Amino acid sequence: MSNLPLVGLKILEIGHYIAAPFCTRILADLGAEVIKLEPPGGDPFRGWGAAKDRHSVWFSIHGRNKLSVELDLKRDRDVLLKLAERADVLVENLRAGQLERLNIGPDVLHAVNPRLVIARISGYGQDGPYRDKPAFGAIGEAIGGLRHLTGHPGGATELPPPRCGISISDDLAGLYAAIGLLSALWQRDAIGTGKGRIVDVNLVDSVFSLMEGMLPEYALDGRVRQPAGAALLTASPTNTYPCADGRWLCIAGNSDLIFARLMAVIGRPEMAADPDYRTNGLRCDNRDRLDAAIAAWTRTQTAKDAEAALEAADVPCSRLFDIADCAADPHFRARQAVQDVEDPLIGRTLHPGPTIRLDGERAEDVVRWTGPAVGAHTEHVLHTLLGLPRKQT
Repeated sequence: MSNLPLVGLKILEIGHYIAAPFCTRILADLGAEVIKLEPPGGDPFRGWGAAKDRHSVWFSIHGRNKLSVELDLKRDRDVLLKLAERADVLVENLRAGQLERLNIGPDVLHAVNPRLVIARISGYGQDGPYRDKPAFGAIGEAIGGLRHLTGHPGGATELPPPRCGISISDDLAGLYAAIGLLSALWQRDAIGTGKGRIVDVNLVDSVFSLMEGMLPEYALDGRVRQPAGAALLTASPTNTYPCADGRWLCIAGNSDLIFARLMAVIGRPEMAADPDYRTNGLRCDNRDRLDAAIAAWTRTQTAKDAEAALEAADVPCSRLFDIADCAADPHFRARQAVQDVEDPLIGRTLHPGPTIRLDGERAEDVVRWTGPAVGAHTEHVLHTLLGLPRKQT
C-alpha cells in the first residue's frame, strides 16, 4: 500500500489552463485522488504547446495522476453536486463569481457538503474593485510588481520588460492554494471544527507577496526598487558574467570568506584585502568595479572551465542551464528530477519528478499515470464511484 501522505484525500478540480491544475497536480503527486472536470472537448490547455498525434505533450504532466471526467457544468449540475458531496476539497480557477452564476457557489456546495474546503483561484480575488476584471498570468506579473523589476537597468526603453519565461503567477497562486486548502483541512480535521472553509487566492497577491522588503522600504523614505538586471542589489558579488565561449556564468560570492576565495581564483587576491571590499555593504557600494574585475577573468575562460575552477575553490556558481542541460544533467537524473515516462498517448517522454521528497517513497513511483485523454475516467467516476445509472442508448 502506498505511503504517500494524501492517499484518501478526495479533490474535485474545476480547473482550466494553469493555476488550479498546477495546484491539484502537486496534491495528486502526493497521493490525493483528483477528479478533474473538463468541459466538452477538454481543458483548453490541451491545445497549448507542442503536440504529438494531436495530444498535447504539456498535458502529459499537467493532467498526470488525475482522473478525467468530461462534464458540462450547465447541463450536469446535479452530477457535480454529487461529486462535491463525496469530496474533501474543490479547487477552481474560473473568473470570480462564475460558480455563483452557474448556481454552484459556496452556499450551494456547503448545503450538500458542509465539510467541503473550497479553494478559489482568480485574477484579483473574490472581492475588491478589480474583482470582475479579466486576468491571465502576465497581468499578475504586471500589477503585482514583478514585470517592473525584470526591466532593463538604467531605464532603457527600446525593449519592454521581459516576462520571466514561465507562467509564474499561475504557479505561485497554485502553490498558495495548496497551502491554504491544506491549512483549512488541518483546522477541519485535526483541530476538529468539522467545517469546510473558503480559500481565496489570486494571481496578483501571489506575485506581490514576493516583493521582499520593497513595501517597508517605500514606506521608510519613498524609495522604489528599480530593475537591476542580473545583479542582486543587496549582495555583492552576485551576478552573471560573460564567458569566452558566449555562455554565461552565475557566481554568488557575497559572503566574506567566499569572496576571498573567489578573488584568489581570478588572480586578484589584493581585492579581498582592499578596505573598499571588506564587507558586503562596501562591496555593494563598489559593485561596478568588482563586477568588472570578475568579468575580465570570465571572458578569458569557457563557462565550463570557469565553473570547474570556482567549484574547486568552493565558490557557488553555475552555467545558465537550458532545458537540454537539465535533461542531461547527472544530478537531475540521480535524484529522479528528470524521469523517463511511458505515456500511452504520446509515447516515451520526460517528466519532472517530485519536488517534495518524503522518506520511504521512491521518486520514480510518484508518476502513477500520465495525463489521460479527455473523459477517460468518466464512466468509472460516474458509475463506479458515484453509482449513477448508465444512460440507455
